[in-house]
Amino acid sequence: MAASRTDLLAWLNDLLQINYTKVEQCGSGGAYCQVLDSIYGDIPMKRVKMNAKHEYEFIANFKVMQNVFKSKKIDKPIPVDKLVKCKMQDNLEFLQWMKRFWDQNYGGQGYDPVGRREGAIADPPATVAPLSTARSGSSNLAVGGARTGGKTPIGGHRSGSAQSNEAVQLLQNQVKELSTHLEGLEKERDFYFEKLREIEILVQQQIEVLEGESKDDQTLRSIQTILYSTEDGFEVPDAATGGAIDEEETF
Repeated sequence: MAASRTDLLAWLNDLLQINYTKVEQCGSGGAYCQVLDSIYGDIPMKRVKMNAKHEYEFIANFKVMQNVFKSKKIDKPIPVDKLVKCKMQDNLEFLQWMKRFWDQNYGGQGYDPVGRREGAIADPPATVAPLSTARSGSSNLAVGGARTGGKTPIGGHRSGSAQSNEAVQLLQNQVKELSTHLEGLEKERDFYFEKLREIEILVQQQIEVLEGESKDDQTLRSIQTILYSTEDGFEVPDAATGGAIDEEETF
């Protein structure tokens, strides 16, 4: 019989000395990595971000986990694309498998989870729900404070001021959510840009070495072509034009 969510969370919190309240929070990947560390004791926990907040950080944690699965020859696919979405069912099923795996392989040795994390913060990651343009129960509110249905609430008539305040609060919450989401997207963009930049430098250096030896590598050339390719309609700004614009806008 599969363990319940309550039992799984109790086991996880006790084993890792964390305070998860929802199975969905396992979607950050940090807890999964440390469960494996409790079994093997050699997981590179310095590379695991237990307080990850953004999807690109979740993916980095799962990359560590995939490497462990490969090195330990664990024959189990990791549905990373599903788990990082922090959906309950996907993470519940994977956590249930993880618990069975732990039961079969944990040797009963003592384990110091805080010490293995070197005291790193292990706050429960936030599980972000998809952004929406309206919230249930308040989607009828217009900015001006009137309800589109024209119906009076059950509790009686509400003043226009109260309705306006509620609408303002709703919009402020949406702006806050969007700002947080945008910040995450910008960090994710920068993360992958740095990776591509490192690849570009490595490819260029290798090509220069080969050219010095009067050799060539078609694979490297193809990679370089992909890195420098652009979408239809996109044009790289001309250096001279860019300089003129900068000069005009400098005061």
